[in-house]
Amino acid sequence: MIRYAAALLLSLCLFSGAQAADKALLIGIGTYATLPEKMFLEGPKNDVPLIEKLLKEKQGFAPESIRVLLDKDATRAAILASIDEWLVNGTQPGDRVYFYFSGHGLQVKDASGDEEDGLDEALSTFDIAAGDGDWTNVILDDEIDAMLAKLKDRAVSIVIDACHSGTISRSLSTDVGESLESARFLPRPFAKPVDAVKMRGLRIDVAVVDKPDIAKQNGVEAWSAASSYQVAWDDTRLPPEERHGVFTLSYVNGHDITAGDSNGNGIVSNAELLEYVKKQSQTYCAAQTQCQGLDPQLEVNYALLGASASTPTADTTAQQTQQQTPDYGKVEEVKVENTQQTAYVAADPVDAVGDILGKPETGDVKVVLSSDYLKHGDVFKITVTSSTGGHLILYDVAKDGKATQIFPNESAQKITPLTANMPMTIPDDYYGFDFEAEGPSENVLVAIVVADDVDLTKVAPSDYGLTKELDARTTIADIAGTLKQTWTRDTENRSVHWSLGLLKYTIY
Repeated sequence: MIRYAAALLLSLCLFSGAQAADKALLIGIGTYATLPEKMFLEGPKNDVPLIEKLLKEKQGFAPESIRVLLDKDATRAAILASIDEWLVNGTQPGDRVYFYFSGHGLQVKDASGDEEDGLDEALSTFDIAAGDGDWTNVILDDEIDAMLAKLKDRAVSIVIDACHSGTISRSLSTDVGESLESARFLPRPFAKPVDAVKMRGLRIDVAVVDKPDIAKQNGVEAWSAASSYQVAWDDTRLPPEERHGVFTLSYVNGHDITAGDSNGNGIVSNAELLEYVKKQSQTYCAAQTQCQGLDPQLEVNYALLGASASTPTADTTAQQTQQQTPDYGKVEEVKVENTQQTAYVAADPVDAVGDILGKPETGDVKVVLSSDYLKHGDVFKITVTSSTGGHLILYDVAKDGKATQIFPNESAQKITPLTANMPMTIPDDYYGFDFEAEGPSENVLVAIVVADDVDLTKVAPSDYGLTKELDARTTIADIAGTLKQTWTRDTENRSVHWSLGLLKYTIY
């Protein structure tokens, strides 16, 4: 959970941005020394400047703290040397480290024996070569893991616009399948004639996550362009010379408040950014005949889901304090317990709910009170209606940061899923008691309806209901993190299906 220490309001204080020792390494590889030109990619050369601009303008990185390796400069030796000299030796505990890669992902035979599928995930280099049935001169996921081990006391962000990232392993079909233009994956050499393939990825038929969740253990923030069964793509809607990775373009654009701030409180949280990137990626995929699905992933300590995706600066502070209301965009600086991560979160716990969940309201879930005007001592009921059936989780979150789990609870005689378009009223006649308003207070009711059969008993057990006082941020973050995991029980992996309804109300 987040330990709130040394809270600072942006309306009162200014932040200096990155420290001198913060370092970023940006790698983009679209051309290759030994691969045929039809395997080249147009997007990486444009992706890296876009990320560099983002780091300077939104993350507070100084120009001299960013190292760029493009194409011929991004050999295996140069990448590994920069990891050791620039990122590891060039930073100290508590510093920020940002690692970005745009290019081909691939798989090679596992030499260390730590992969269940017998294959190591890897990142391409400029000097990648097709060896005796396998790729050589690549960056293995084991080497990324070793980098993370050396950086375990830094605040590390990894952003991978390819089919694989080192912290999220994937199991791929060994069949290359049909040619996929502008996809970001290199099939294993000689599985099919390489001349038939120009790709960043291929259709992945089986997904196995077979490594420990390093991100959640160490506080690493790890973004990847696709889920474990999917392809990462160049955006072919753009002219070749202007192309970006679909993921990179939406990831950068989503940092803008006008695009990514789904709850309108002046902050784009990591969860909101993830939902924006997913939506943009899925919109692209729906219009492409060769794209079977696209679900970008974020592996992160759940406490960071509601954190601002950007680092506040003096300029953003001045802009935020001029917006709409005096509380617009107000944040606190906090430390995430047991990590080196510093997070900037909405100071108002009620507003923070939307930041943590990330998903915009679509009207699919409606929450109403039995009275539009509540005074202290009034009796009231809560009714939830969902356009889709599913399991209901209902919380009441107060301004003081405390939450009450309204449903599920042990007072309900039987915990049953919601039926589509059938209202559920709490408490009903079988509860034997009423809800009584206690105020004055400002609260928000949070109704989450999960269509898939996700096991939520660990994060929302019935015995929490109605009586247990909960920390709102931690509780909502645990729910959000659970719902953002990949659903693997269908023919194709996908995101969990769930809907959100919020109702802010005041007790006078």
